[in-house]
Amino acid sequence: IIAKTIKGYGMGKSGESINTTHQQKKLDVNDMYYFRDRFNIPITDKQVENLEFYKPDEKSEEIQYIKERRKQLGGFIPTRRIKTKALKTPAAEIFESSYLDSGDRELSTTMALVSMLTKILRDKEYSSRLVPIIPDEARTFGMEGFFQKIGIYAHEGQKYEPVDSEQLSSYREDKSGQVLEEGITEAGAMSSWIAAGTSYSNHNIEMIPIYLFYSMFGFQRIGDFAWAAGDAQCRGFLIGATSGRTTLAGEGLQHQDGHSLVMASTIPNCVTYDPTFSYELAVIFEDGLKRMHEKQENVFYYITTLNENYKHPAMPKGVKKEDILKGMYLFKEINNKGKTKVQLLGSGAILNEVIKAAEILSSDFGIDADIWSVTSFNELRKDAIEIERKNLLNPDKKPEKTYIEKCFEKRTGPFIAATDYIRTLSEGIRNYVPGTYVTLGTDGFGRSDTRKNLRKFFEVNKEFIVYSTLSTLVKEQKIASKVATDAMKKYNIDPKKPIP
Repeated sequence: IIAKTIKGYGMGKSGESINTTHQQKKLDVNDMYYFRDRFNIPITDKQVENLEFYKPDEKSEEIQYIKERRKQLGGFIPTRRIKTKALKTPAAEIFESSYLDSGDRELSTTMALVSMLTKILRDKEYSSRLVPIIPDEARTFGMEGFFQKIGIYAHEGQKYEPVDSEQLSSYREDKSGQVLEEGITEAGAMSSWIAAGTSYSNHNIEMIPIYLFYSMFGFQRIGDFAWAAGDAQCRGFLIGATSGRTTLAGEGLQHQDGHSLVMASTIPNCVTYDPTFSYELAVIFEDGLKRMHEKQENVFYYITTLNENYKHPAMPKGVKKEDILKGMYLFKEINNKGKTKVQLLGSGAILNEVIKAAEILSSDFGIDADIWSVTSFNELRKDAIEIERKNLLNPDKKPEKTYIEKCFEKRTGPFIAATDYIRTLSEGIRNYVPGTYVTLGTDGFGRSDTRKNLRKFFEVNKEFIVYSTLSTLVKEQKIASKVATDAMKKYNIDPKKPIP
């Protein structure tokens, strides 16, 4: 609808075609007389003065028209559909295969996700519900296998021969294609994601949109759309691929994401995770399908995945799925009867640096460590805030403990947290950590360099984690200061280097 009009149409001298119309807070009685006469509203002067509404007769053309339209729309009171036919979560075997050790095979969490999606496409009930959305070349994320399997949607079909036509996984467009290959338009891709994610309410069809993008070009670029998705009670997965400021090496400040998880945390019904290993990702993704499409909770998931290849361990014995979902679990304990013990927290790609740092602390310095995989600082914070509020409102009852307090109940500090994101992310739980808490992160602009050099530059590599731990132990008077100063020299850490 293109309407040719003017600002303040019908307001006459009090506001018609006047730039100050938005500042007009009220009309005097003469203005209202003018409005009545201008639009031929059949009410008396007294009715105008009493600010009475005019309602046409039940048999009038206007009322009959309104009733006909409302009947076509389903009734007089607009209602929002909040439930549709639930989708049963796919067979557990699809996810459990990711719980196994990868052996000598190195892979990224992005590839682990694509492998999982490929298996879900074999599920008859789920395959037609998946809506893979990509704003750029799908090969970046290893999704070329989808081209031949389900095709790329094109309303006129394929009208050209692709340059990769001789390849097994060539670019295939189809009128009935399922992949939405949007081109480089995150706004278009996100709009498609919202349309699919709200189809349960608007069309009574449960869809599962999965939008994969460079994590830097998600919330930063289409933040208002993400907020609108939350407002519209959208359900689906946002996948921030190639995430982590030091993990997407060589791309510089434009591409290297160190804050998308912080931005996502501002949306109340956005559930966020930063997994390191394929079994964590599998547990999280299965939970997302169950919560959104079986239980029909009005949340959506933002999961960061990596383009760094490394070996993935099997899911450790004793680790509970619910702990992974709560945001943190004990990955490994190093108990060599060292002189003292520390708690090391890591997430995403930097958890691997934390694991290496723990081994160095044990072998070179005789310091034991508990290694915690933090799958979500944001979910930890949500839980802590909820428990904190509950205790505040129940002063006559025994205070409940946050999940963080339960995890660290019998552990000794200090606590060192390292991530591939700005410190704001890990700082979110500071109030609930029972001891000295040191955070390492990637504050500052990204740089074009290797992962090794970037992690050294941003001070989140294994050597700096070791040094930070030693320096903190010195402050707590648990080791001699010489141990830390010697480590500084050993690892070529320049105390005069500018902050990244």
